[in-house]
Amino acid sequence: MRLFTASLATESNSFSPIPTDRRSFEECVYFRPGEHPDRPTHSTASLWVARNRAAQEGFELIEGSCFWAEPSAPVVQADYESMRDEILAQLEAALPVDGVLLGLHGAMLAQGCDDCEGELIERVRELVGPAAVIGVAFDPHCHLTEKRVRNANVIILFKEYPHTDFVERAEELVSLVTRTIRGEIHPVMSLYDCRMDDLFPTTREPARSFVAKMKVHEARPEMLSVSLAHGFTQGDVADQGVRVLVVTDDAKAKGDALALELGDEVRARRGTWRPPHLSIDEAIDQAYAAQAGPVVVADPSDNAGGGAASDNTNVLKRLLERGCGDAAIGPFWDPFAVAICHTREIGSTFPLRFGGKASIASGMPVDAEVTLI
Repeated sequence: MRLFTASLATESNSFSPIPTDRRSFEECVYFRPGEHPDRPTHSTASLWVARNRAAQEGFELIEGSCFWAEPSAPVVQADYESMRDEILAQLEAALPVDGVLLGLHGAMLAQGCDDCEGELIERVRELVGPAAVIGVAFDPHCHLTEKRVRNANVIILFKEYPHTDFVERAEELVSLVTRTIRGEIHPVMSLYDCRMDDLFPTTREPARSFVAKMKVHEARPEMLSVSLAHGFTQGDVADQGVRVLVVTDDAKAKGDALALELGDEVRARRGTWRPPHLSIDEAIDQAYAAQAGPVVVADPSDNAGGGAASDNTNVLKRLLERGCGDAAIGPFWDPFAVAICHTREIGSTFPLRFGGKASIASGMPVDAEVTLI
C-alpha cells in the first residue's frame, strides 16, 4: 500500500485588511518533504498520524509539502497556485499511489478562487484516477462544497470547537482510508445543506449534546462518520453555511436519511446554538456586577484567530469613558507601537498612540500616557 500526504491550509476572511501571501505561510508552517517535525499541528495531523501508522503497519508513506498560514485575507493568487502546483507535482512524481491524505482547512480562498480546497481535490483526482482513495480532513469552520464531496472518497471534520480533537480525527481518517484500500469498507457520502449560519461552541449546550449524538450515530451499523460543518461566516462565498455530512459503508439511502434528520434538528434550533451577544455597555455592566472574577469579555469580530486585525479600540475607549478601573485588555496588533515600546526602559512612562490602524473596522487610535511593565 502506497499513500501520499500533504497539506495546504488557511482560513480566509473576506473582510480582513491583513494580506496573505507566501511569506504568511513561511512565518507559520512551511515544511517541504522531510522537514515536518515529529509533532502534529492543526492541518498536518494526518501526516503525523500516517507516519506513525506506516511504521506500525508497514505501508509506504510519501510525504509532500505542508503549508499553513494564520487566518487573514484571501491568498495572493500566484502564491496559492505555486504552493498548490508544488504539491500536485510531488504527487505526480509519487504515482502510482493507492491513496491520498490531505490535511486542509476548508475555508481557504484565493484572490481568483472561491474554492481552493475543491480545486485541489479535483486536480488530485485527475492525477490519481478513479480507483485511488482520497481522504480529506477539514476544520468544522469550512465551506463544504459539492465539488469536494464529489471528488473525495472520505471527508472528516473536527467535531470540537475549540478544535481539541484534530489528532483523533486524523486517526479516524487514516483508518477509513486504509480500510477502504483493503476493501473492508466502501464509503459513500451524504451531504445536507441546512441553509443557515450559526455558531456552535461545543463546550456548552446545546452543541455539546449534538456532538455526543453524532458519536452515538457513528456506532450504528453501516455508519462510518458523522460531521457538522459550522461554516465560516467571514468567508463571503456562495457555498458558505452550515451543512451535515454523513459517511456510510455503501448505505447511501441511510446516510441521506440521517443527514436530513440531523440537518432538520440543526435548523429547528436555529438561534439557540450561539451564546448571547451583548453590546459593549451591556458586557461592561455585567462584568462589573459579577460577584466573583476575573470576568472575561470577548469581542469575537476582532478575533485574530478568525482573520481580523485585532486592533479595534472601541471596548477600551468605552472603558476609559466610563472611568472603569481594575481591567486588563488586549491583545492589540500594532507593530509600530511595539517598535516604540522596544526603545523604552521597563517601568518608564511615555505618551503612546496605539490601535485603530488597520482599517475602518479598527476604530480610532487611542492616545494615552502609558507605563511599560
